[in-house]
Amino acid sequence: MEEMEEVCCSHKVKERSEKEYKDLIHRLNRIEGQIRGIKGMVERDVYCTDILVQVAAVNAALNSFNRELLANHIRTCVIKDIKEGHEETVEELLVTLKKLLK
Repeated sequence: MEEMEEVCCSHKVKERSEKEYKDLIHRLNRIEGQIRGIKGMVERDVYCTDILVQVAAVNAALNSFNRELLANHIRTCVIKDIKEGHEETVEELLVTLKKLLK
């Protein structure tokens, strides 16, 4: 839980375009629906391999979400910060990538 608190307590904010916001929320809503579906499968005693296949689909969806968010971050925040001389953003990005690639 400490890792999540570190991420959630960043002092930085990001203003997203309406399209970026809607795309990210749409992806998260779909993932949330998939998670609810998996919960329902467990509640209905569905066979393990069927649940595992759905969990793999959620993992793939989350990985796709991460790739999209990371690409947007690099295209906007990272480039902006580097242009403004905030080179520490590169180190921040490297730390983030290290966490994502565990």
